[in-house]
Amino acid sequence: MSQELERVYTIPLGKVKISQSQHRAVRAINMIKEFARHHMKVETIKIDEELGHLIWSRGVRNPPRKVKVRMSKTDEGYVLVSPFIDDVETAVTPEKETKKVEDKVETISEEAPAKEEAPAKEEAPAKEEAPSKKSTKSTFKPSVKKEAPSKKEAPAKDSK
Repeated sequence: MSQELERVYTIPLGKVKISQSQHRAVRAINMIKEFARHHMKVETIKIDEELGHLIWSRGVRNPPRKVKVRMSKTDEGYVLVSPFIDDVETAVTPEKETKKVEDKVETISEEAPAKEEAPAKEEAPAKEEAPSKKSTKSTFKPSVKKEAPSKKEAPAKDSK
């Protein structure tokens, strides 16, 4: 009997699309209740508020295609249907992944500066030549600014 107290199901809600668009979320709630009655063999079903928010989150026209739920039989004789949240696996997995990523980042950052220092010294003379090219570009920019006032003068010449 203790095995029947709590179960996890994925409920397919694809047939919701058969109904009219303004009744889809309501039909999804009814389909969840029917599914719970069929699988848990109890007539009184209560849907958790979080599951209701999940169904209605995208509006009445677009409920989700499938929902993973946890169904729990209570001592009072009804079934409580709530969204399934996998707390155990999600809490363990990110910690392990982040440690691995940090280790890789540290090893890469330690190796990278040693390799970059030698080529950087060789490229230093090339960088000195580059500023002279930049200076020609900087002289080009004021000429662009001079063109803007000449455009203002052009309409004045047309009016004469």
